[in-house]
Amino acid sequence: MADGDGHKSKQVDSAAQALQGLVADGQTLAVGGFGLCGIPEALIGALRDSGARELTVISNNAGVDGFGLGQLLETRQIRKMISSYVGENKEFERQYLGGELELEFNPQGTLAERLRAGGAGIPAFFTATGYGTVVAEGKETREFDGKHYVLETALKADVSLIKAWKADKAGNLVFRKTARNFNPACAMAGKVCIAEVEQLVEVGELDPDQIHLPGIYVDRIVVNPTPEKRIEQRTLRQGDE
Repeated sequence: MADGDGHKSKQVDSAAQALQGLVADGQTLAVGGFGLCGIPEALIGALRDSGARELTVISNNAGVDGFGLGQLLETRQIRKMISSYVGENKEFERQYLGGELELEFNPQGTLAERLRAGGAGIPAFFTATGYGTVVAEGKETREFDGKHYVLETALKADVSLIKAWKADKAGNLVFRKTARNFNPACAMAGKVCIAEVEQLVEVGELDPDQIHLPGIYVDRIVVNPTPEKRIEQRTLRQGDE
């Protein structure tokens, strides 16, 4: 679809349309976010409504009960999680301990680097993190300069679902503060990337020096101007209302 200036726009009308023709049973998806910060809320809802099943999801965590990726756990659409922290989700715990959900645990930095490597075309890398622990079980280890390292493989996804603050119609993205988190790495690790954004501007309106992720990594954009942005655990100082 082209805009009024002849530029090809990557915008689609809805989250459901953004997933159309791209999501299928058995796929691997990379989903941005850290806790509930910077998660693609509308795209996760559309993924739930798509009914796609037997999914492997790469994400730092699995949302919370009833929100974020937690919605897909309730509908049993996720077969396996490749994650770092899952402690906010009781349904996740129940399914995992009951043998209903596969889990591939990663140290958080290792998860980020595995995604980055996937996007950069690096098949594997050595890291000292996890050596001598259960993380290293079954993996190749080597010694460099007297220090031991574990071989970790890159992560790639069939589809990436990410969240940004602002985009232009060519898909160039700007993230807002800590909501950037895993989103750029997830975007680059996917064969196809769908971005959910709060603001969409014309091509040329973004300062090139302020763009965090080039549009070459983004295939479709959907605008969600008023995301819910829940807080996992709201904490106030004594006396605050």
